[in-house]
Amino acid sequence: MNARIPPSVLDATQTLSQVSSLWDDQIVPCLEDYIRIPAKSPMFDADWSANGYLDTVVRNTAAWIESQKLAGLTLEVIRLPGRTPVLYFEVPATKAESIQTVLMYGHLDKQPEFSGWRNDLGPWTPKMEDGKLFGRGGADDGYAAYAAIAAIQALKTQNAPHPRIVGLIESCEESGSYDLLPYIDALKPKLGDVGLVVCLDSGAGNYDQLWLTTSLRGMAAGTLKVEILTEGVHSGDASGLVPSSFRIMRQVLDRLEDSATGRLLPASFHCEVPQDRLAQAQATADILGDEIYKRFPWAHYDCGGSTAFALPTTTDPLQALLNRTWIPTLSVTGAEGFPEMKNAGNVLRPYTAFKLSLRLPPLVEAATAVQELKALLEDNAPYQARVTFEGMSQATGWNAPSTTPWFESALNAASQSHFGAPCGYIGQGGTIPLMNMLSKGFPKAQMMVCGVLGPKSNAHGPNEFLHVPYAKRLTAAVAEVIARFP
Repeated sequence: MNARIPPSVLDATQTLSQVSSLWDDQIVPCLEDYIRIPAKSPMFDADWSANGYLDTVVRNTAAWIESQKLAGLTLEVIRLPGRTPVLYFEVPATKAESIQTVLMYGHLDKQPEFSGWRNDLGPWTPKMEDGKLFGRGGADDGYAAYAAIAAIQALKTQNAPHPRIVGLIESCEESGSYDLLPYIDALKPKLGDVGLVVCLDSGAGNYDQLWLTTSLRGMAAGTLKVEILTEGVHSGDASGLVPSSFRIMRQVLDRLEDSATGRLLPASFHCEVPQDRLAQAQATADILGDEIYKRFPWAHYDCGGSTAFALPTTTDPLQALLNRTWIPTLSVTGAEGFPEMKNAGNVLRPYTAFKLSLRLPPLVEAATAVQELKALLEDNAPYQARVTFEGMSQATGWNAPSTTPWFESALNAASQSHFGAPCGYIGQGGTIPLMNMLSKGFPKAQMMVCGVLGPKSNAHGPNEFLHVPYAKRLTAAVAEVIARFP
């Protein structure tokens, strides 16, 4: 990763100035309107079609793109029967010798509200504060389509020759992109020979340089339910004889996870970390240090006049990076069968249900893991309780292809031009199902997977924000990389 840094193809000052003005004058107001719309992904809004929120945000984004009057741009909103809509745009090449296509990707569907928002903030109430635009979905990933167009505009303004560019903006990503493959099949003749993918749905290690995502974890989510009774009964009458469904749940989960360490027990859920990824992780650990774990909102309390903070699983920066990118991890993200505390009487509950989210290493096949997970959890249930695991979504992770010399050079030039620092390389713990699909479909394409989800941006949780100054520089950097496409 020590390639020579050539001078910028674009005038960096002009690019950033143009991009910044467009963000301030148009993109931020559009994103404020976008945040106000509860365009939740289909997994979280069964009536998405009737509610129309996804159609609204797709339509609004399409209207703004058309209003930019980009030379040669064609755009269409595509709606396959029964599926969430997709926005597709195309800009013809101005680089005569270019035969490959740049594909730009983003999504417009959102995660649900979640609780714990600051009193003066809310998921559907945009607020700009200290350069941060708060609200659900602005950073994940409503900004992507706007940033993509702004980057293309920068190329056009400076008459920079560019390859053919297509855009694919979906509205099912937060549900696992299960609607996307039919659209890719339908659009394949239009996509052409993709040589570069620009995916603006990822994260950043800090806000001080461009970050390239080198890997993504896979994911398997589903509901684990333990039933022991058909109805609740008096705990004084039954406890000690009727086993608690929660205790059975603990026993079943003990098959999957060592609760003392968090390590997942099945060997097949693990994989060896490639040597190049280990080297990159070490370099990133040297850059970020303890900020890798300090950036999270740890619980804290007064302890004899000093403040005590909850602790991470490790304080070693390298191990911290590997834990969140290459080590499988189980999280319980929802629960059912529990009354509210104020209504919890002395009743033994008939069942306990947990929503499980299993993050898988990039090289582990999700479908195989789900089959093994189901058998592991359901077979030979304690006390012959009824134990069921129903998978809800799954996606295999992704490991980026080797970086070619032109791409590495372009990334570093773009990062130096707009951040004054070289490009950083980092694995991400989240999942973007499209990336694995595209790597299989276009195995020779370079993958510029990047995004604005830096420290404390808190996508999916309370107080999510978009770091606008970083988004401006990222937009300018994307333009520089596309201008360097060979």
